[in-house]
Amino acid sequence: MQIPARRPDGIARLDRLQAAILASGDLVYTWDLATDRIDWIGSLESIFGTATEPVPATGDHYNGRVNPEDLPLRMQALSEHFTGTQGYDCEYRVRSDAGGFLWVHDRGGVEFSPAGTPIRFSGTLRLIDRRRQHQARLEHLANYDELTGHYNKLRLREALDHALSYSVRYDHVGAFMAIGLDQLDRINTAYGYEAGDTILVEIAHQLDRCLRSTDVIGRLGSDRFGILLHACDKKEAVKIGERILQAIRQSPTLAGGERIHTTASIGLVDFPRQSRTSFDVIAKAEGALLKAKSAGRDCLKVYHLSEEQRLGHRANMAIGEQVTEALKENRLAFAYQPVVDARSHEVRFYECLLRMYEPDGELVPASLFVPVVERLGMMRALDRRTLDIALQDLENHPGITLAVNISGVTAADRGWLRALVSRLKDRRDLASRLIIEITETAALHDLDDTARFVSVLRDLGCQVAVDDFGAGYTTFRHLKTLTVDVVKIDGSFVHDLARDRENQLFIRNLLSLCQTFNLVTIAECVETQEEAEILLNEGVQLLQGYYFGKPDVNPAWRRGSIASPSASAESKSRRKLNAG
Repeated sequence: MQIPARRPDGIARLDRLQAAILASGDLVYTWDLATDRIDWIGSLESIFGTATEPVPATGDHYNGRVNPEDLPLRMQALSEHFTGTQGYDCEYRVRSDAGGFLWVHDRGGVEFSPAGTPIRFSGTLRLIDRRRQHQARLEHLANYDELTGHYNKLRLREALDHALSYSVRYDHVGAFMAIGLDQLDRINTAYGYEAGDTILVEIAHQLDRCLRSTDVIGRLGSDRFGILLHACDKKEAVKIGERILQAIRQSPTLAGGERIHTTASIGLVDFPRQSRTSFDVIAKAEGALLKAKSAGRDCLKVYHLSEEQRLGHRANMAIGEQVTEALKENRLAFAYQPVVDARSHEVRFYECLLRMYEPDGELVPASLFVPVVERLGMMRALDRRTLDIALQDLENHPGITLAVNISGVTAADRGWLRALVSRLKDRRDLASRLIIEITETAALHDLDDTARFVSVLRDLGCQVAVDDFGAGYTTFRHLKTLTVDVVKIDGSFVHDLARDRENQLFIRNLLSLCQTFNLVTIAECVETQEEAEILLNEGVQLLQGYYFGKPDVNPAWRRGSIASPSASAESKSRRKLNAG
């Protein structure tokens, strides 16, 4: 047997290094700055290809392969590195042999002569095209609706905020339209959801054809679009809206082999005269849209503010100022109402109901200022403060579980969600004792957004409850999509329960739906022993109402005069809640 000659250790190490570089898919290069020559090690085909163009052999040749838009960035990074300002590390696009551009990550370092002159540069190129494509897709999804390609609700609201700021600063007018497809639910039922999606895409194309290049289109919800009209007065906006209605009316969509005729309704509001916040503009446009649908659909309604409404608006602004001052001066507080076990009447947790102290100490219930705050677009600030108060309570009282109500606006606010995630990411002990309540109507307003919101909360360890359950016509599909933990039966179905047979039947049906998903059920507004017994017999697990305790801003566990439930008792209570 012939034994192969042993190669010198240095050559063997070089072979292994080259093999490792080839396996990594990276390109290692040495650039002689005096001669401009570049030597490469690695798989050249992965980035450059070899079919038509030679591999760049000089720095000048390589710069010719860099995307012209990115070349200044690379040259600046090299210049700053050569002068010792910072390390060399940048990403840019390089033209491949096929003619397209690929993203690469380029990093390296320069060698200097004893005289301090740059003589050689060594670096590594790594192909990052897939990562860049994935990043671009994530950025696209963060700003655009995946079905239609137009702005999503968050991005549309940002564009509206910018337009409002511009209109106020430069005394320009604009308009906003909320466009709702009429009876999309019936189309989905009759022809299937794919047909409904096809119609939505076609209507998006119709909007593109009807609008100016400066106008902005976004998707507000499952069957609604929003249109921002820059530099457009109310009269011109009405003409545009009528043109849109006619285009939709006269253009049936071919879906599933069927020609489906559709119509739409439009709500219109002008700004900044009618409103100066994006939330208020959208709310008023959607209010006008509801009037258009109530008027028989396939029409446009303009939002009008009467003198009586104007006076009411001024009063609302005064209340908004009071709430702003209360936020600055920490005059917001909770009143805590117990939620008890339906059988044992043992307190399982407390719902936090917002209150505001006047400067003279008078306590103002939420019903007198929260609806106004919602109309003025201030709910995000209010909900952030309630989160602060609740988390502080949970920190100070380890044996207490609290339920906090948030608005529909906050349920779609990524900033609020990020704040919650940052504070509870490593605090499972707090998250497991926090229940977030969202109203049923808000949850159903944009089911997909709410489902994602609920998923993040549950991943943190929080529980999620749907408040006012029964008021929004929740279906089997809705509950399956939301995957919440708790439902709170709307108090209107509990009132006069002993004598109202329809309410009894309604609650029985709601409970049947909840039991299918093994959800914990809570009945609100329980005021008599008779109501409590009926609800227990029907299968409701938890009860809340004046019969068990009124909201108290200073309960015994917060005063410290009576110890809060022990950690073991609270853990047992949470296990019961989870088990239903």
